[in-house]
Amino acid sequence: MTDGRVLKGVEFARTGDDGSRPLLLDLYFPANQESPTARPAIVHFHGGGWRVGERSSLGPVCDGFGLTPFEVLTDAGFVVASTDYRLSGEAHFPAQMDDARAAVRWLRNHADEYGVDPGRIYAWGDSAGGHLASLVGLAGAGQQGGSSVSAVAAWYPPTDLNRMGAQALPNAVARSSDPGSREELLVGAVLADNPDLASAASPISHVSSDAPPFLLIHGTADRFVPAAQSQSLASELDKAGADVELLLIEDADHMWSLPDGSPAAAEKALAATVKFFRQQAGLP
Repeated sequence: MTDGRVLKGVEFARTGDDGSRPLLLDLYFPANQESPTARPAIVHFHGGGWRVGERSSLGPVCDGFGLTPFEVLTDAGFVVASTDYRLSGEAHFPAQMDDARAAVRWLRNHADEYGVDPGRIYAWGDSAGGHLASLVGLAGAGQQGGSSVSAVAAWYPPTDLNRMGAQALPNAVARSSDPGSREELLVGAVLADNPDLASAASPISHVSSDAPPFLLIHGTADRFVPAAQSQSLASELDKAGADVELLLIEDADHMWSLPDGSPAAAEKALAATVKFFRQQAGLP
C-alpha cells in the first residue's frame, strides 16, 4: 500500500524452517520521482537491542523529537529502505546479519524497478541497527554487488562484544556482561564463556583495508552502549587505512537524550549523516 511517497510492507525475503516467515521493508522516495538518473539509496536498520523495535523507527525518544529523518533523506535525493530483521527471541546471530544483507541484496536486484543506482547503496542504523549496518559494510567488504554497500553511517553501535562490558560507564543502565544481557540474547550464549562467538558477532573483528567509508556518531554520556565502542572501531578502521569519521556529541545519552530534553544532539547527528551520505553519493 502506498501513502504519499512511501511504499509500505514490501516483502524482501522469506525465512524460517518452512520459509513461511516474511521479512518486510518500507520504501521512501523523493517527491520528484521523475529523475533522469537512478538515485542513491540508503538501507536503514532499526535499534532495540535486537530484542524489540520495528522498521522505520529510531526508538521512542528519537522518534519523539519529530525530526522525520527518512523524509529529510528523501528531500536530500535518496531512496530509503527501512527494513525488518529477525529479533533475538526468534533467532540468534548470525540470523540478523543474514536478514540485513538480504535486504541490501533485494534492493540491488530491484534497483531498476525503483529507480535506484546499484552502485550507490549505503547502510545506516542506530544502536543494534548500527551494529548490523557496520557488519553489512565490513563482512562483505571488497566484494562487488550482492549485499555489499558503498558506505556506512552508524549511530551509537555496539562494535566489540568482548570489551563492551568493561567499557561501560560507571552509571551504565545496562552492561553486556550482565546475565541475560541484550548481547548474550543475541548470540544465545554467555559472552565471557564464548569469546569466539562474541568476536564473530562484533564488527571490529571484520575490519580490513577493503572497508567502505564509515561515519560513527556517539554520545559521550551513553549509558547503554559506551562511546568507547565507536572509538575502538574508528581506531581499527583508521589503522586499516579506511576512510572513517568519528563524531562524539557531548553529554548525549542513548537515542540522543540530553539533560535539557532538547533535540539538539539528534539534529546534529542527522545533519552530519545527511552531509556524509551526500558526499559519498556525489550530490551537490
